[in-house]
Amino acid sequence: MNLTGQFLISMPSLEDDRFEKTVIYMCAHSKDGAMGIIINKKIDYDLYPDLLEQLGIDKPLEDKKLYIRYGGPVESGRGFVLHSDEVIQKETLTIDKGVALTSTSEFFEDLSKGNGPKNSILALGYAGWGPGQIERELASNSWMTLKTDSDFIFDEKVNNKWNDAFNLLGIDASKLSLFSGNC
Repeated sequence: MNLTGQFLISMPSLEDDRFEKTVIYMCAHSKDGAMGIIINKKIDYDLYPDLLEQLGIDKPLEDKKLYIRYGGPVESGRGFVLHSDEVIQKETLTIDKGVALTSTSEFFEDLSKGNGPKNSILALGYAGWGPGQIERELASNSWMTLKTDSDFIFDEKVNNKWNDAFNLLGIDASKLSLFSGNC
């Protein structure tokens, strides 16, 4: 199963504090490993004014929307832009219909000039897995997977996104057991 373009939803039993109640958009998945962006951990603009100024994104972006998120524990000092795909550069990774990932300085420059995509998430860091690691975590019931459209990524509703993801699966997260079994 290739998880690229799908969401991982952490199970209540996941014992890693970095991923408690997270929803991760999977940007790449192959035999060599996997990479995703946590989309539901908000970072307050006020905590990062210097970063935004360095990126040239310290002013309104007209009708464009830019959200800042904690993308994950790997390379947390590096910015990645998960965005709608109407603006693509040579270095852009097209992930799925309507979604792409770019991390070049030119892209940040375009964002600062208001020439970027309509919807963007500036993620600091990412979530990464080595070869076979995500498959083992799925087998041990650490994650649920969800396939849905890109509208779920690009909205301001962050606080309930974990519950919303389970609701899209028809599951009430409050009724999930902390324990599971395998045959």
